[in-house]
Amino acid sequence: MRERRFGRTGWSVGDVGYGMWGMAGWSGSDDGESLRALQAAVDGGCTFFDTAWAYGSGRSEQLLGQTLRANPGRGLVAATKVPPKNGRWPARRGIPLEDAFPADHVREYAEKSLANLGVATIDLLQLHVWNDEWAGDERWQRAADDLRREGLIRAFGISVNRWEPENVIRALRTGAVDAVQVIYNIFDQAPEDELFPVCRKFDVAVIARVPFDEGSLTGTLTAYSRWPEGDWRNSYFVPENLRATVERVAALRPLVPAGMTMAEMALRFILSNPDVATVIPGMRSAERVAANLAASDRGPLPPGLLAALRAHRWDRRPTSWSQ
Repeated sequence: MRERRFGRTGWSVGDVGYGMWGMAGWSGSDDGESLRALQAAVDGGCTFFDTAWAYGSGRSEQLLGQTLRANPGRGLVAATKVPPKNGRWPARRGIPLEDAFPADHVREYAEKSLANLGVATIDLLQLHVWNDEWAGDERWQRAADDLRREGLIRAFGISVNRWEPENVIRALRTGAVDAVQVIYNIFDQAPEDELFPVCRKFDVAVIARVPFDEGSLTGTLTAYSRWPEGDWRNSYFVPENLRATVERVAALRPLVPAGMTMAEMALRFILSNPDVATVIPGMRSAERVAANLAASDRGPLPPGLLAALRAHRWDRRPTSWSQ
């Protein structure tokens, strides 16, 4: 496992981290299998784990807490997120800060996450949604500063709304944000335009999420894909999105080199960008863990393949189903 510097925190983290939404927010999750996969990741050198209170109302955090306790002294970094008080994903423009992240709410969920994780200090606490209209409101900054000063968190971050990578730049310029989590993959290349240069300027760590475009870039999605009732993917891969996505994945297939899977190509595309501190694929089995961590050891993609993948950029705008 290769490591990278996590922005101005100075932490050294594995460049392939672990996204834990699928362990509580998707169908088919099994706690025993999840714990085995988490341990396999630790044993394979993974050190960065990203969860959230919203992933199963704290269940995903509790699974991570068990893993942390089973691996003392392994240098594991735990990141979690505060859900918006109004329950709105994503944050909409015109909604005041106090509806989503009043100071007492941020503290309440920081304390809930501390209990679920079983730690005295959260390494990285993030706001789960964001609206850059809030950037100039110092109340969110004071809430984060208070938690830092009291030793309840080490660093503070923001998770950016889907397909809105510029909708955090004002917040980064305040100097109060240590890390930003953003969708970045073969299709979603827009963060390179404005967000990544600002992150470089202020030494903000970039966490690349959704590396497989909610599963499509693993190459397993078809026009007939369906999920059990209640699975979030049913509301995301509506017919309009599913059809367009399958067509774009099909156009990528001829570029996958012999001996490489589409999933490996997708991860290594992201790892080819030095602006990324870590990428957090979702992994629910030890087999998937092994395959994804291997992408770290194989390093960046060849320049010619990278150039070809640039042509598959897909600029999308938030819509009713994009959440």
